[in-house]
Amino acid sequence: MRRLQHPFTDPDDPDSPRSAPAGNVPAELNRFVGRETELAALGGLLEESRLVTVVGVAGVGKTRCAGRVAALTEKRYCDGVWLAELSPVREPGLLDHAVVEALGLTDHTGRPPRTVLVENLRERRALLVLDGFEHLVDACADLVRELLRRAPGLRVLAAGRRPLLVDGEVTFTLAPLRDEDAVELFSERARSVRPDREPTAGDRAATLELCHRLDGIPLALELAAGRLRALSVDQVLLRLDDRFRLLTGGSRGAPPRHRALRTAIGWSHELCTPEQRLLWARLSVFAGQFDLEAAEYICGGAGLPADAVLDVLEELLAQSVVEREDGATGTRYRLLESVREYGAEWLAAAGDTRRVRRRHRDWFLGLATWCELDWFSPRQAEVAARIDADLPNLRRAMECSMESPDEVHLAHHLAGSLWFYWAGCGRLSEGRYWLEHVLEEPTPYDASRLKVLWVLGYVAVLQGDAVGAISALQECREEAERSGDATAMAYAVHRTGCLAIVTDDPARAEELLREALGRYREIGELNSNVVMAQVELAMAVAFQGGLDAAADICEEVRELCEDHGERWALAYALYVLAYAALRRGLPERARRMLGECLSIGRTFDDLLATALSLELLALVTAVEGDAGEAAVLQGAAERIWPSVGLPLFGSVYFGRPRVECEEQVRRELGDAAYEAGLRAGKRLDRATAVERALGGGGARERRDTPGAEGGPSSGGTRRPAASRMTGRSGPERW
Repeated sequence: MRRLQHPFTDPDDPDSPRSAPAGNVPAELNRFVGRETELAALGGLLEESRLVTVVGVAGVGKTRCAGRVAALTEKRYCDGVWLAELSPVREPGLLDHAVVEALGLTDHTGRPPRTVLVENLRERRALLVLDGFEHLVDACADLVRELLRRAPGLRVLAAGRRPLLVDGEVTFTLAPLRDEDAVELFSERARSVRPDREPTAGDRAATLELCHRLDGIPLALELAAGRLRALSVDQVLLRLDDRFRLLTGGSRGAPPRHRALRTAIGWSHELCTPEQRLLWARLSVFAGQFDLEAAEYICGGAGLPADAVLDVLEELLAQSVVEREDGATGTRYRLLESVREYGAEWLAAAGDTRRVRRRHRDWFLGLATWCELDWFSPRQAEVAARIDADLPNLRRAMECSMESPDEVHLAHHLAGSLWFYWAGCGRLSEGRYWLEHVLEEPTPYDASRLKVLWVLGYVAVLQGDAVGAISALQECREEAERSGDATAMAYAVHRTGCLAIVTDDPARAEELLREALGRYREIGELNSNVVMAQVELAMAVAFQGGLDAAADICEEVRELCEDHGERWALAYALYVLAYAALRRGLPERARRMLGECLSIGRTFDDLLATALSLELLALVTAVEGDAGEAAVLQGAAERIWPSVGLPLFGSVYFGRPRVECEEQVRRELGDAAYEAGLRAGKRLDRATAVERALGGGGARERRDTPGAEGGPSSGGTRRPAASRMTGRSGPERW
């Protein structure tokens, strides 16, 4: 998702420069050809109607045309143009989650994703592009109907093979390319295949005839152009003419243009070597993108050794059967949906679908397991990006495991292994969907089911659902005791302690967390969960007055995180240390630590860390003497809290910095100026608020209080590793 990178400007200042529109529409990888009339017509329809659906046969260019229109009209929508690719989504229940993901929204609460969408779009002027929805048409129509009804500034541009049939919908049927545009497209793609080739005098007539044969369907033309590496235009035309008669002979009832596309795909398929056909078919099990390593494992085997997959994949790339996409996680590939469907038919005809789907499931089960282990390492950000990229495939792997009673435990294992993604990367809502979904099916494998239960309890705690958390964690504890599962018991006790913190019972939280840490030591467990248990213990101790002891615990945590490259849990330790620094009269140290908290929260899309850091930074800013900026930061945090849950958990202890800040700022500014600052902060989107906070919010001179006693600093000496978690002392109150 593209985020605003511009310095903050006052929303109330009419002379402030406007930020560039946000959005996620990808850049075009090759030149868009033709369609001037259609683009102008679609742009006009979007001005007049709030729902425009581009329909047409497969391969006619609906996706490309919708993306082009979105890019051309981007400046109309101050809140962005957002593309949701729905073809990889198979479960109707995941539709809302997929759109939330596409919009770059993060929500930690237990609210349904539909509610999140409505609340975020209600007062925004944005364009939502829905692509490839035809297999989810009923669910998609229901979603669009509600969004348009409740978000008056929203417009929707949909692209699929059939209309949504929603009131107010305007349907635009995208026709094949006109002759001139078809010839230009074929010639353009031919030049990319053979840049050194000079067209002959006869090529123009042959190209025009070829475009007629393929009915001007862009995908068919691009597939045909891919053949020019080995053939002349005349040879392509001759062979295509033969295959056209052969491949359409048994399908006279099909629309001619559909037959033309099937002909082009089928002809490309016939011209493939046996190894290319085999890889094409096996690649059809992927949802969305995939990388080379996954393709080698899943598609290698009988008839196609794994070490030959790269060479064959390159040949399919050359023939436009596979597309390459370069992004944050490196080079990845995908099949266009029509091409994927064709390959899936051949895989099914070979009777090999179930076997390849299981290999697909096994690979992504292994990926999730590896990523869970690698989360406690310097590669946390890489792990988060990898899971983001492969989420459609992970969903499909869980779906595959749910299809057989004998394999349900693998779905449990997969959903539980992704705890770090659900809890640490802003995916609580979808995580809860899968955790509850897999629990609907029984399994004799206690360990995998118990893990799902404690992860579900953890997710419910973070969503502010105490009832759901208690239910899952109590069941986990009872079953763990019955089965003698010491690991599940430790996690259940830990997360019950976490629940006690956010429900203002720090004494009970301390008791449970010390018990959990003892259990972790007994079983030799050390990972991000264990580190978070230490941070949560520090919070519980601090809430009871032991601020010095809490700081000692968090110094140990910081050393442990530095040793292992852990960043996610480190943010919360820094939050506690920042509070300690502020109380010791060292606001600049507190600011540096909170700046790191904000940076980490942005890396992992962790709303809780971001909101807590902004709240405490507001108090730091007030202490430093900038009451106006403190009010703005409080407003920015206030805008984030609804996506986290109950503001500051409704906790007296977590809420104390906010209360102190508000009291001080109201005294200095007065009620009217304070409320104005809050309103200005609430208008800041999260990315802009974080940038503003990291930039200091203005030119202020800040220095540590002279003569203050030394305390933890960002560059302080490490403490010995001996545990201080048993100590409780310190006169300061949280």
